[in-house]
Amino acid sequence: MKLTFESDLNYQQEAIKSITDLFEGQPLEDSILEFNLKEEGTLNLINGVSNNLIISKEQILSNLQNIQKKNNIPISGKLDGMNFSVEMETGTGKTYVYLRSIYELNKLYGFKKFVIVVPSVAIREGVMKNLEITHNHFQTLYDNVPLSFQVYDSSKVSALRGFATTNNIEVLVINIDSFAKDENVINKPNDRLNGQKPVEFIQVTRPIVIADEPQNMETEKRIAAIDNLDALCTLRYSATHRNQYNLTYSLNPVKAYDLGLVKQIEVDSIIEENAYNDAFLQLDSIKPTKTKISAKISININENGGVKKKSVTVKKGDDLYKLSNEREIYSDGYIVDGIDASNQCISLSNGNILYKGDRQGGLTDEVLKFQIRKTIEEHLKKEKRLNKEGIKVLSLFFIDKVANYRAYDSTGNPEEGKFAKWFEEIYMEYISKPAFKELDKFPVQETHNGYFSQDKKGAFKDTSGETKADDDTYSLIMKDKEKLLGLDNSLRFIFSHSALREGWDNPNVFQICTLNETKSEIKKRQEIGRGLRLAVDQTGKRIYDQNINRLTVIANEAYDDFAKALQKEIEDECGVAFTGRIKNTRDRTAIKYRKGFEADPKFLEIWEKLKNKTTYRVDYKTDELIKMASKAIKELPEIKSPSIRSTKVQINMTDEGVDTMYAGDKVESYGGYSWKIPDVLGYIQSKTELTRSTIEEILSNSDRIKDIIINPQLFLDLATHAIKRTLYNLIIDGIKYQKIGGSEYEMALFEAQELEVYLNDFSFKVSDSSKTIYEEFVPLDSGVESKFAKDCETSDQIKFYFKLPNWFKIPTPIGNYNPDWALVFEDDKKIYFVAETKETGTPQVDLSKLSGDEQMKIKCGEAHFKEFSDLEYKVVNKVGQLVPSS
Repeated sequence: MKLTFESDLNYQQEAIKSITDLFEGQPLEDSILEFNLKEEGTLNLINGVSNNLIISKEQILSNLQNIQKKNNIPISGKLDGMNFSVEMETGTGKTYVYLRSIYELNKLYGFKKFVIVVPSVAIREGVMKNLEITHNHFQTLYDNVPLSFQVYDSSKVSALRGFATTNNIEVLVINIDSFAKDENVINKPNDRLNGQKPVEFIQVTRPIVIADEPQNMETEKRIAAIDNLDALCTLRYSATHRNQYNLTYSLNPVKAYDLGLVKQIEVDSIIEENAYNDAFLQLDSIKPTKTKISAKISININENGGVKKKSVTVKKGDDLYKLSNEREIYSDGYIVDGIDASNQCISLSNGNILYKGDRQGGLTDEVLKFQIRKTIEEHLKKEKRLNKEGIKVLSLFFIDKVANYRAYDSTGNPEEGKFAKWFEEIYMEYISKPAFKELDKFPVQETHNGYFSQDKKGAFKDTSGETKADDDTYSLIMKDKEKLLGLDNSLRFIFSHSALREGWDNPNVFQICTLNETKSEIKKRQEIGRGLRLAVDQTGKRIYDQNINRLTVIANEAYDDFAKALQKEIEDECGVAFTGRIKNTRDRTAIKYRKGFEADPKFLEIWEKLKNKTTYRVDYKTDELIKMASKAIKELPEIKSPSIRSTKVQINMTDEGVDTMYAGDKVESYGGYSWKIPDVLGYIQSKTELTRSTIEEILSNSDRIKDIIINPQLFLDLATHAIKRTLYNLIIDGIKYQKIGGSEYEMALFEAQELEVYLNDFSFKVSDSSKTIYEEFVPLDSGVESKFAKDCETSDQIKFYFKLPNWFKIPTPIGNYNPDWALVFEDDKKIYFVAETKETGTPQVDLSKLSGDEQMKIKCGEAHFKEFSDLEYKVVNKVGQLVPSS
């Protein structure tokens, strides 16, 4: 099968033209210069051919500005060197565009010498594959113009003589690491070139340099190395530029998505639920310094709202029992015995050793197995539908340890790792179902394979993706690119080391699954980039149907986290502003107070009335608590076993941001496990400060004790929450506040706090600063606050108003409460208000529609302000509701 290429895609033509138009005015007949190579010891008969720029930098700047105007790109005031950037989203044909630009630059201006610089082996192999498969297509389009391409090979430097001397279009593909150091072969005098440095044969041609993924070549050394090629100009192509030097064209992710040029993305999110019963421990990193050594680990920690997985830093002797806020499960054998930086491991007092990336406890294997299950299920559903249309379906698994897929026994013979075993078990289970029987055409062993680098003995190993050992791996998977697209080819599931994330993609990857035992360091855009290309059918023709072009990412994280991370990357890397969702740091504004507000009589009038601090006391009957808390626990929802949930959502990209649309759920339960039962009474006591006997009575009366066996941690968290909620309701109903003699909020706190906020739709710009403490902006969080501030400024009855600063806090049993506003109202009489603004979608604020915590804090606010004479506390949604009824 041969891939077919479309020569008339409008967006690609625009990208090509954005480069060729830079040289408008360059005379065709003067673009090539012949020169003498002057090799020592020869008869000076060897002539070379080089590019020759005639037009001035001023003319190029003028051309650039016209291109930018036409492409709606900010206009450059001056030329940022002879670098020009093209931004194209992954999967939209970036390589096709720059290869065709070579032919166009030759056709229009006669330029002949081109060097493509790449940052890695993977990208180099991808470029060579593209040069091969597009060659006939371009030859047909450009009347068989002679073009030669080669990869730079340090063992065959003589080939550079041909690059410099022939009168054809010459394309040299070179890895940046081949010429970035002085000790590289290319930069040292060479006997085979009569003592000349090989790099000189490139320099004399004044090549047009094409930098593929230039964001990976921005170090000082790499920038200097590219400068040393003595290029006529450097054309930079990427989806994620770090620096957009002289940007000529931009096809960002949102535009590509809107134009239907890439697959739609959906995320199947696989996460543990309620699985906090084991002693979970993961070694994230080890950090040695001259004086000490520490490790970063993840453990489960007791917090007010329940158990949370958190990262903590540990040193030798640290006790995980204490660090976890006394989780019973860590009480025996979890003291850090030693940290070994050279072997990247920690040892524990129970004899366990954990290496970097290792984890214990939790449902790690179950989650990974469930991801494989969901990938196979999704794959077979798509295959059943798309094979009939002549479309091959591929799934790509990224793994962080080769041994998980292919291991070796003690004699060095290969054997299946756990992922390969799980895959075959699950695949056989699905393919034998009546729904998928028609797809059972190949032995299971032929349906999957791994692409990994090998050591000298042929054993597979983990690599970075940029080593010599990776060459054969990439060569193999690149050369198989078209073969993989045939329906008669049995391989449909590809396992690869995460290093494959750059440089290889295939248009018919429909599922991407990242089987990481540790937190993935792969960026979301790199992860999905392997499958964004539009699919092709058996004739090699591109498919544009959006119902077909759906990429499913099977991720072991919450889908909203995935969407947020993807949106943040797009914002950071492309500068695409998602209106109102992601903030631009440049829009951050300092909130300044009006000079002299602290001496303003209107401010002092109300400040004197509310500046006193208070304390509270509570009173409740234990019998009543036992009765009500038992009832609350009895009415708890059913306690479920720990489970793994798969939530599928579609990802939509618009100017508003990366959004998600729900598509379905699946849950797999782990009910047969026997969990270690912790100290139930001790746990609840530490959270509620009630006596053990009170807690025991509450649990006995609830008739729910048997639920502890099903899922101990979930029961503890829900029961604790129910008891605390009951307790708070009881004590807040009878709460009493009193002023603390001589304790008040210091005026100096206003000046001590420096506030910076992002300006947004809610920001209120002050017109009349004499009525408030702010000079220009009031920091607000919602539409109701913004409208309230505006009405305060325009109302004749409001003489002074300000938002109470976040350090103005009223203590309550459920945490501090920060009321919203302080106001001076004057009509027939003067009234001092503290106002809480809430919007419940009703004419007056309906307190029952607020959260339990909000309702409790408002009750505490009422009790607090009862102790202050001449101050009224009100909950309102507009200024008009403050007006006293006559």
